Amino acid sequence: MVAELRGVKAEGGWGVVCTEYCSIHPSSDDLPYPYHSLWDQGDIKAHGLMTEKVHQHGALAGVELWAGGPRASNLFSREVPLGVSSVPNLAGNPCQTRQMDKSDIKRLRQWHRNAALRAKEAEFDIVYVYATHGYLLSSFLSSTTNTRTDEYGGSVENQSRLLRELIEDTREAVGDQCAVAVRFSVDDGGGSDGEPVYNELREVFENLAELPDLWDINIADYSYEMGVSRFVKEASLEPYMDFVKSVTSKPVVTVGRFTSPDTMVS
Repeated sequence: MVAELRGVKAEGGWGVVCTEYCSIHPSSDDLPYPYHSLWDQGDIKAHGLMTEKVHQHGALAGVELWAGGPRASNLFSREVPLGVSSVPNLAGNPCQTRQMDKSDIKRLRQWHRNAALRAKEAEFDIVYVYATHGYLLSSFLSSTTNTRTDEYGGSVENQSRLLRELIEDTREAVGDQCAVAVRFSVDDGGGSDGEPVYNELREVFENLAELPDLWDINIADYSYEMGVSRFVKEASLEPYMDFVKSVTSKPVVTVGRFTSPDTMVS
């Protein structure tokens, strides 16, 4: 069903058709919500149905590799969620997220690399590193949630270390067969509509600006990011993102109802 749905999008003229968030390992599942996985050979076969349908119409296929961290429900796998620190599960389940130690981080990097290799085998064209929406990587990027005292916490460089490593690991895994994209929130939320609050995220973005092949930019506030036209004007997120193209030479896509070609060009 999903393969047919995304094939229709490609037939309709979409340049790139992506999966929704795609779990890299059973330590992140989001049952009962609709998510994908790249855990094993069976998943490769399933995703191959989608990439074939998308490619039939000349579009590119992208996969959003995802680690849930404290926002993973794990109602299917029953595994203890892993996080930058030990906090109550943010998905509302009666469990505690376990703080990752160095061996956990090493395993996470291997899980992500394995998922990227499976994505390559499934013939995806773009492989995402998913670093937003309060999931695992974004919790490393914020001093509010990242209170670590090792090399993965403290300075902005340390907070962004894991994201940098995963971008580099993914590029090594997929080689020149796939592009590497990063989904990233440029603001930290908390401000009034139209008033970005960057905290460390702008500096993180500037430090990593040239690493991936593509930036997929969003903001923290779902209600404004996905607001309907009755309440949120066209190109409403431009104030949040107006610095992005001045920092990176890489292609940028974004949310925020950029519906006018003239606005896009400007």
